[in-house]
Amino acid sequence: MMIDQTLLQLRQLKLSGMAQALQTQSEQPGTYEGLSFNERIHLLIEGEKLERDNRKQQRLLRAAKFKLTANLRDIDYQHPRGIQQSQIAALAQCDWLRKAQNLLFTGPCGSGKTYLACALGHSACMSGFSARYYRISRLMLELTQSKADGTYSKLLRTLAKTELLILDDWGLEPLKAAQRNDLMEIMDDRHGSSSTVIISQLPTEQWYEMIGDNTLADAILDRIMHNSHRLKLRGESMRKKLNNLTHGEHLG
Repeated sequence: MMIDQTLLQLRQLKLSGMAQALQTQSEQPGTYEGLSFNERIHLLIEGEKLERDNRKQQRLLRAAKFKLTANLRDIDYQHPRGIQQSQIAALAQCDWLRKAQNLLFTGPCGSGKTYLACALGHSACMSGFSARYYRISRLMLELTQSKADGTYSKLLRTLAKTELLILDDWGLEPLKAAQRNDLMEIMDDRHGSSSTVIISQLPTEQWYEMIGDNTLADAILDRIMHNSHRLKLRGESMRKKLNNLTHGEHLG
């Protein structure tokens, strides 16, 4: 049949979304026979666009390597930790990403900082933005290894092009001299062109001391804090709230 040949050719041309839409039309003639030729062609094109958008979103999510599978719809606003639904709803529109603004999460361990950042990262990927999650120690290790194998410049270019870079566990350890220089390179490349999310247990007032070198600390923090949104979380650990093990169920 001609329809089978057409479907085969569409798939060979890697137009799988259009092929699926055409197959749906052929299997439900009563639904589509009243439409004009232009209307049916439009539906085929829409099917292809939807398929490509879905593939892109899944590719971006895989590349982001988020620590948590998080979604904005699952955020708990009942737990008292200082976040408002209106804040998150505004950030979910991704306007801050289009303006290359930064986002700083601070608060105690277990308050949900990483979950919120990953949820916003998921939202960014679904809107077509590229993202990448790193614990700061892992990023520093990867940069050190890239210097040894000659891929340092390539890694810096990749980080510069990433539209949303999420850096977790900021400030857990003081930075070494080489790490301060690496961080300066990254922030200078990204300043004004892409967005960075910083997640830290330390209040921003203590970041200067954590970086160490006065001159580099000034330069790095100026690029991070300029034009940034700040969310200070508080309250009891969400992990304690979610831990439903009874005393008898704990090992040891």
